[in-house]
Amino acid sequence: MQTASLFRSVPNRDILHFGNGPEFEPKKVAEFMQLDRNAVSKIASVSAASVRWDQNVPKAVIERLEEIGAVVNMVADIFDGDAAKTALWFRTKNPMLGDIAPRDMVRLGRYDRLRRFIVSAIQEDRV
Repeated sequence: MQTASLFRSVPNRDILHFGNGPEFEPKKVAEFMQLDRNAVSKIASVSAASVRWDQNVPKAVIERLEEIGAVVNMVADIFDGDAAKTALWFRTKNPMLGDIAPRDMVRLGRYDRLRRFIVSAIQEDRV
């Protein structure tokens, strides 16, 4: 069971069609999470002027949005692939998160805490 838990930090599938590997589309994650250029620059630690969606998208933006996309897909799996419910969950204040919406946690730079919370909750639910 420990080994299985190790691999639960990534989604089983790309439910929301963000893409994987070279097909990953960071802009889709930003749009789904309603993150503007300034929010993306903050969470990726790059200048707002460097945030772009063409072939020259900064590596830091791709990496951070891949991480966020993975967590979003894990939540979407909980909601049986329902994108509207998943989006609503990320926008709604959550008492388990100190009455902060998960989307706002991402915007405020608390992504790692949110990720740990989600992975832990999914693991507890599956035990």
